Amino acid sequence: MILEKINKPNDIKQLSPIEYNQLADEIRGFLIEKISKTGGHLASNLGVVELTMALHLAFNLPQDKLIWDVGHQSYTHKILTGRKNQFDQLRKFGGMSGFPKRNESHFDAFDTGHSSTSISAGLGLVKARDLKNEHYSVVSVIGDGALTGGMAYEALNNASSLRTNFIIVLNDNTMSIAKNVGGVPHMLSDIRSSDSYYDLKENVANTLYKIPGGDHIVDKIKKTKSNLKQMILPGQMFESMGISYLGPVNGHDIERLIKVFHVAKRINGAVIIHVVTHKGHGYKPAERNPAKFHGIGPFDIATGKELKASDKPTYLMYFQRKYASLPRKISL
Repeated sequence: MILEKINKPNDIKQLSPIEYNQLADEIRGFLIEKISKTGGHLASNLGVVELTMALHLAFNLPQDKLIWDVGHQSYTHKILTGRKNQFDQLRKFGGMSGFPKRNESHFDAFDTGHSSTSISAGLGLVKARDLKNEHYSVVSVIGDGALTGGMAYEALNNASSLRTNFIIVLNDNTMSIAKNVGGVPHMLSDIRSSDSYYDLKENVANTLYKIPGGDHIVDKIKKTKSNLKQMILPGQMFESMGISYLGPVNGHDIERLIKVFHVAKRINGAVIIHVVTHKGHGYKPAERNPAKFHGIGPFDIATGKELKASDKPTYLMYFQRKYASLPRKISL
């Protein structure tokens, strides 16, 4: 098994590319097995296995800083940073947290547990890096669900003025906990349907970067772009703000993700990489019902059915019983 080779941080960098897909399959099997016993966030983690592997392969952690929005999708990150043997105690008292924790590992750059915070946190790290004249990458991963939060747009507004590298990975799986609604999902849907335009754009940029003076040529092209792009792809909010955009990229294609990450490192400014993933990928019950498997208790792997719930009272049950006798409507 390839997963047996992953015991400490950066072991993944010792693998050959032909082993990547097998490792991804083994990580999914590991997550399904462990979470079926402990419960936890399954569908979101199954969707980011290849994305997480590509991030660990393309960047030099922990020197480079990786920030997860909400953080419930960081299980593969934990496996790749030497915490594989702690999954039996996942989310138990004294055990491993279900979210990134700096006191758990120096590979966890930021304590997350709430949505829409990763871009602002990353922006803070970028500012600190530049003030100290240090040189490392900062990567914030944010889901399309978290992108609907106001804090994310405040951070994007500030990031648009950067003249130094800051990488934002938009993990677009068309879901938050349940199906997304509203204007942002509609905009992203329009972008997802325009792969051909971005394939051409990415291929041209990659070719130019390889020739002497290519970086200068790419910058010149960006500065003299006509409005043709806006005619082809209306509503390109990110680039209109001054944030470079790369994508959409298949979030389950590890080698392509690595190439795009290396391109993003060269950009002097904020850049969004639009990655399209499938929540619950690789486990049919979670693919069919990603909302149910977003956060689930122990379950039967073969059927996907949740096992008998604990008979211990929950906080909700306790307060319902305690205050059941109170009047529902109080007259003033």
